[in-house]
This record gives sequence, structure tokens and C-alpha cells, in this order.
Amino acid sequence: MEVIKYLSVYLISMVKFFGGPVTGISLGLSYIETVLLTMAGMMTSVVIFSLIGNVASQWLSRRRKSRQKPIFCAKNRRIVRVWKRFGVSGVAFLTPILLTPIFGTIVAALLGAPRRHIYMHMLWSSLFWSLTLTFMVFEFGHLASRFF
Repeated sequence: MEVIKYLSVYLISMVKFFGGPVTGISLGLSYIETVLLTMAGMMTSVVIFSLIGNVASQWLSRRRKSRQKPIFCAKNRRIVRVWKRFGVSGVAFLTPILLTPIFGTIVAALLGAPRRHIYMHMLWSSLFWSLTLTFMVFEFGHLASRFF
């Protein structure tokens, strides 16, 4: 049963970072377990999608064209602005809270960041946000339950 709890947090963190801490507390995992599993989930996505970043970006491009979506929407302009101003560290910082680990990694790979830099910056970002968001969920999660 414990393995299923760990796997749940890990897999959810691979897709949507904030889901890791929320799932961890809802399953009764400790703070450290939740932080480590959330980081591991994000970093697994980072490794996978940095390796297949070009293929994934081509797929996204074809998908965007088939749906007739514009290339330069407001979201994309903001991402490019962050990239120009802060580089891979800015994208990495915003990935867990505004982007998903998958999309943030694809953006960094697509904009030309070396894999080594992507791994390094996404690692510190996942550590920082995992510690921060898990703390917030553990400390203040009971307040949210009053409203839902």
C-alpha cells in the first residue's frame, strides 16, 4: 500500500508539480517523503523531455498548426521575454508554479539551453519549490479545507 502512495505522488509530480505536495499530504506521507517524491517526479520529466525535446517541440508545433493556433500568443511572448531577460534559470524558476515540468523543459530545450544547464537549474528549482510548496500545503492545508 505504501508503494502505491509513493508512486501516486511521483507520477502526479511528473505531470503537474503542485499536485505532488497536495497528493502527499492527502495520502498521509511525511514532509520529507513528499518533498523527495515531488522532486523525483519533476526531475524524471526533465530528463525524459530534455532528451526528446526537439521531437516534442515538433509535435507541439504540428498540433498548434492543426488547431490553427497562433505561434505568438500572449503566453509565448511572456515566456520569450523571461528567456531573454533571465535565461534558463528564469524558465526553471517559473516551471513548477506557472508551467508544467514537461512544458518548461521543452521550452528550455527549444530555446537552446544545454542539457547540463537544464538539469542543474531544474534541480535547484525543484528543490526550492518542493520545499516551499510542501511546507505551505502541510502548514496551511487545513485552512483550505474550510472552504472546500
